[in-house]
Amino acid sequence: MTGTSLDGLDVAAVAIEGRGLSMRVELVAHRSFPLRLAARLRAACDGKAETAGGFAGLAREFGLAHVDAIRETLGDRRPDLIALHGQTVFHRPPVSWQLINPFPVAEAFGCPVASDLRGADLAAGGQGAPITPLADWILFRAGGPRAIVNLGGFCNVTVLPAAGRTDALDAIAGFDACACNQVLDGAAREALGVPFDADGATAAAGRADADATARLRDLLDRQRREGRSLGTGDEAAAWIVAFAPRLAAADLLASAVAAVGGSIGAAIGEGFARLGSGREGEILLAGGGARNRTLSAAIAAAAGRPARTAEAAGVPIEAREAMGMAILGSLALDGVETTRPQVTGRGRSTVADALWCLPRGSLDRLG
Repeated sequence: MTGTSLDGLDVAAVAIEGRGLSMRVELVAHRSFPLRLAARLRAACDGKAETAGGFAGLAREFGLAHVDAIRETLGDRRPDLIALHGQTVFHRPPVSWQLINPFPVAEAFGCPVASDLRGADLAAGGQGAPITPLADWILFRAGGPRAIVNLGGFCNVTVLPAAGRTDALDAIAGFDACACNQVLDGAAREALGVPFDADGATAAAGRADADATARLRDLLDRQRREGRSLGTGDEAAAWIVAFAPRLAAADLLASAVAAVGGSIGAAIGEGFARLGSGREGEILLAGGGARNRTLSAAIAAAAGRPARTAEAAGVPIEAREAMGMAILGSLALDGVETTRPQVTGRGRSTVADALWCLPRGSLDRLG
C-alpha cells in the first residue's frame, strides 16, 4: 500500500483463516519502506506531463519496488495471494488510475495477484472509494459502535455498528471526509521545507489565525458535504499558496490543524448520528496522521469523544491499510463484492472485483 501522502511503501503479511466475511485475520509481519520513486510518483499525481514510455517505465519500476519490499517482509514465507493497491495518480470518478504494473510481482512470486481494487466498483457506478469499510468490519467490529478514522492524504471514515445488530452489514457507513495530510504536509513543505510536521510539534507551538482557519474549514466542510470520493483537485493547495506568505510557519500549521481537525471531528459526529448511537461509540485513529498529536487532540475535541489509535484494538496504525488490501484481495478471491452500495453507490456487478494476474495453471483449469 502507498497512499496519497507518498510517505512510504507499507507491506503487511497476514494469515487468513476461513472465507468471505467470516474470515479471521492475524498480522504476521509488517514493514514500511522508503519510497524511492516518491518524486516521480508525486509529479504524476500533480498532473505533470510525461511520455507514454515514461509512465509505462514508472509503473514497471513501481512493481519491481514492490517485489523487493515483499521479499524483505516475507523472508522464507511463500504467499498464497498478493493484493496491490497501486498509487492513485488520478481520481475523479468514473475515472481513476491506480498506477502499478502487477506482472513483475506475479512473475516473482507465482501466486494470484490482485490489483486495481477500485475498478469494478467504478464500472458498477460507484465512486471507487472508500474501499476499506468491509476490511474494517473484519478487523475492528466490536460490541459497540466504532469510528475507524484514516488520517492519510485524505481522511476517510468508517463507522461500524455494534456487531450484534441484525442489519449490521447494511448499517456500515463509510465516506471521505476532507483533505488531511495533503494540506498538513503541503503546509509543512511550504513553510518549513520538511516533508511533514513531526508529531504536530510546530503546529502545537503556533496560534491558529481566525481568518485562515475559517476559510480552510469552509473548504473542507464543503468537501465533506458533497458526499463524493475525494481525489485530484481536492488538495486545498490554493489555501496554502494564499496564506503561507501571510503567516508565521507555526501559525500556518496551527491554522491547518485546527481546520482539518475540526472538520474531521464534525464528520465523525455525523457518522455516529447516522447509527443513532447518541454519545456511545469510540474513535480509533489510523494512518500517518495518527502520529500527529496536535491533530489527534483537535479531532477528539471537535468530536466530543476520546480518540485512541488503532493499536488499542491490536492493529498497528501503519499496517491497517496494507492489512485492508490483503483482506479485500481475499474477499474478491472468495467472490465477495468488496465495497458496499450504501458506501460507494455501486450497483450489482457482473465481474469479479479487482484486476487479476493468475498463475499459468489457473488458466489451464479454466479450459
